[in-house]
Amino acid sequence: MATVATEAEARAISRKFDWIVVSAAFFVLAGGFHVHHMLVAGDWSFWVDWKDRRWWPIVNTTMTITFCAAVQACLWPNYRLPIGATLSVVALHFGQWMDRFWNHYDWTWYPLSLVFPETSIPSAIVLDCILLLTNSWVITALAGGESFSYLFVPSNWFMVGPYHVPIELHGQMLSVADLIGFEYIRTSMPEYIRLVERGTLRAFAGGTLFVSIFFAGFVCVLMYFIWWLFGYWLTRPIFTRSM
Repeated sequence: MATVATEAEARAISRKFDWIVVSAAFFVLAGGFHVHHMLVAGDWSFWVDWKDRRWWPIVNTTMTITFCAAVQACLWPNYRLPIGATLSVVALHFGQWMDRFWNHYDWTWYPLSLVFPETSIPSAIVLDCILLLTNSWVITALAGGESFSYLFVPSNWFMVGPYHVPIELHGQMLSVADLIGFEYIRTSMPEYIRLVERGTLRAFAGGTLFVSIFFAGFVCVLMYFIWWLFGYWLTRPIFTRSM
């Protein structure tokens, strides 16, 4: 009986240790991914008036798919867990919402409706599903990278669409996002005072959105290849060392 009790206690301790390791890994992933995303795509994710139709779909998708590919390269070949992209994006959104609430709202009282992060969960789910169904990281890079970009704007447009409604101010045509940029001026750089629709991409069929999405899909494919190999190179020797 003492042996059974000891084994039961050992299993309980082992489960607790597993939960500690999983929780620590999640917070490490959330912190690393959030810092990576914040340093490269921070402005386009922080401010609603930066969520334009030109750079926002490009910068956010190409920076978000990086950790998704690297974590997939660890979890799928070694554990057959098709959750790498979804886990990464959930960890990123957890860090983003903590940052928005504590830093932007609780500390500076900046409205959450003007600093909410975008969502990439639908894109990440499709990326994981393609890897699960094809069992090929090359096909996932080609089809999943394009899908990751194409689903980004439809997944977020119901949130940012109202900020692109045109308005007239002092005889000039602006969007609601433009007006927000003028009213809520940040102090870091003069570029914060800008029109979100400024640019020359309208030469392509009179719009910028579809050109940006198409280009983002191409870059996402390239970034997936690079970061899959990077994640595979970092994690594979650990599991083959004893073989």
